Amino acid sequence: MEILRYLLDFLLHVDTHLVELTTNYGIYIYLILFLILFSETGLVVAAILPGDSLLFAAGALSSSGNLNLFIVMACCIVGAILGNTVNFYIGRWAGHRIFEEDSRYFKKEYLVRTQKFYDKHGGKALVIGRFLPLIRTFVPLVAGIGSMHAGRFSYYNILGALLWIIPLCTIGYLFGNIPFVRNNFSIVILCIIVLSAMPLFIGILNRKALFKKSKF
Repeated sequence: MEILRYLLDFLLHVDTHLVELTTNYGIYIYLILFLILFSETGLVVAAILPGDSLLFAAGALSSSGNLNLFIVMACCIVGAILGNTVNFYIGRWAGHRIFEEDSRYFKKEYLVRTQKFYDKHGGKALVIGRFLPLIRTFVPLVAGIGSMHAGRFSYYNILGALLWIIPLCTIGYLFGNIPFVRNNFSIVILCIIVLSAMPLFIGILNRKALFKKSKF
């Protein structure tokens, strides 16, 4: 319970915690940023780490001179790419073992469907998934389970990381130190979290609506 309370506090006051970490660890803050992005994208148990808000806050701190924007983006991009890669190969290693024999929950039919989906839509899933909290941690894992081609995965993995990290850090750099944003940082972070999760909720609602229509 204490861990969840700390994570929620970190999520809503990521700017304050980043300043503390920068003060306490100096140049090692870049390694910490790398590890957070790597963990969020590479380890399923770390899916709740604050990716979007962290990138915005790191951009804002770069604007105030506490961090170097280009080093921040480089560390975060490398962390996100390597995290996805590790997750992908975990999925590849585990996939055929999980579906080796049919069971109630793991049927080879599901594996075939997953492979067909990633053959057709894998690239879009990897890029769009970067912008969806929680989902972005599972997309590369499922891509590995679905045996997506490694070269194709790498291309969209890198593209997705660039399209996700560079704009968010830049927006934080440009707008994070505007007085209104700085004075209401927790509200801004909450808005970023909600906006990031919005496509996921819209997709769920659309799916429910289609399901209801198909029943009539």
